[in-house]
Amino acid sequence: MIDKRPGMIVRCVDEADVIAAVNYARENNLLIAVRGGGHNGAGLGMCDGGLVIDLSLMKGIHVDPVSRTVQVQGGCTLGDLDHATHAFGMAVPTGIQSTTGIAGLTLGGGLGHLTRQCGLTIDNLLEADVVLASGQFVKASAEENPDLFWALRGGGGNFGVVTSFLFRTHPITTVYAGPMLWELEDAKEVMRWYHEFITNAPDEMNGFFAFLIVPPGPPFPEDFYMKNMCGVVWCYTGPMDEAERAFEPIRSFKKPALDFVGPMPVPALQSMFDPLVPFGYQWYWKGDYVKDLQDEVIDLYIKYGSRLPTMLSTMHLYPINGAAARVNKNATAWGYRDATYAMVIGGIDPDPANKDLITNWAKDYWKAVHPYSAGGSYVNFMMEEGHDRVKATYGDNYQRLVEVKTKYDPHNLFRVNQNIMPAAADQW
Repeated sequence: MIDKRPGMIVRCVDEADVIAAVNYARENNLLIAVRGGGHNGAGLGMCDGGLVIDLSLMKGIHVDPVSRTVQVQGGCTLGDLDHATHAFGMAVPTGIQSTTGIAGLTLGGGLGHLTRQCGLTIDNLLEADVVLASGQFVKASAEENPDLFWALRGGGGNFGVVTSFLFRTHPITTVYAGPMLWELEDAKEVMRWYHEFITNAPDEMNGFFAFLIVPPGPPFPEDFYMKNMCGVVWCYTGPMDEAERAFEPIRSFKKPALDFVGPMPVPALQSMFDPLVPFGYQWYWKGDYVKDLQDEVIDLYIKYGSRLPTMLSTMHLYPINGAAARVNKNATAWGYRDATYAMVIGGIDPDPANKDLITNWAKDYWKAVHPYSAGGSYVNFMMEEGHDRVKATYGDNYQRLVEVKTKYDPHNLFRVNQNIMPAAADQW
């Protein structure tokens, strides 16, 4: 899907390498792309002809059990972070797949299994170390460069190269979690019920809705192989001795066809889907924020969700209410605090011959449901979709982001991203 040919790749091992790479690119007028985990659907960790700053060797992690914080370098994945924090009985709210890079996930906002319980990843970010376009190394926090700190929390890679993050952790080790699947013919009833349930659920209950095709292998029974179904992947973080009671209204609503929900360590949940989507597959993503699920739009979701073009193609609705909704929409660059879901449509397949098949399905699905959306999209679920789409995604916060961009990157050196153009961008 992504076939970009950079002129050079700098595999950084420390901040000094990052500073040297940024200075070299600026002085030689080279295009820069920054690669953390390499998980970006639009391929924005690469560029044609320019310089790629590859952070994948910068994997240092330091857990402080006294302050209950963890410092994480920009090349780490969620799996690296989970491995380090779990040993101390801690977790950071991140995403749903361990191979995702912590840098890109965080700078876009950070949605996942613990969003309703603990907020977005950025809501747990305490400070960041940043190499600016000038080559200067600075810290961004509530006390130091607070305008930059505000912008980093959702504004993407527009403002510099973040070499490390300091996160607040939560005392979460074991969760009651996993997928629960229903027949496709029950999808309308399930979606109606799910919407009502998750918008009123206690914070300790999370679960994202999905249309999916059952993989042909364990732990699924053979009768369900390659079957198009709907489901919810749950994550409950309350007391384990109360988990069964918490799930009584879920299981009594309609008996699921498959129920794999039970106690498991956080890293097991985070890595559950890794084997299905190894590196190198074809991906095409489209996303939106969604406030409500009326019957009319549910019918459209089911229409396209029942026509998944390949085994791995899917649609997810990630809830962003609960703790995430109680943060003021202007407190961070990520501003859709009043949305109920972040929706993503993913066309996925290993075969390059199916590129058009998965792309066209995702685009058609999105065109059908977009008129019912809240307007913008989670930047981590966007392809290269143009400047107007970026503006819609940041809404009321966009102009403030332009001001911060103009201050810290006036010549738009960092523009291989969902770009926020500085006020002086007309010189480019």
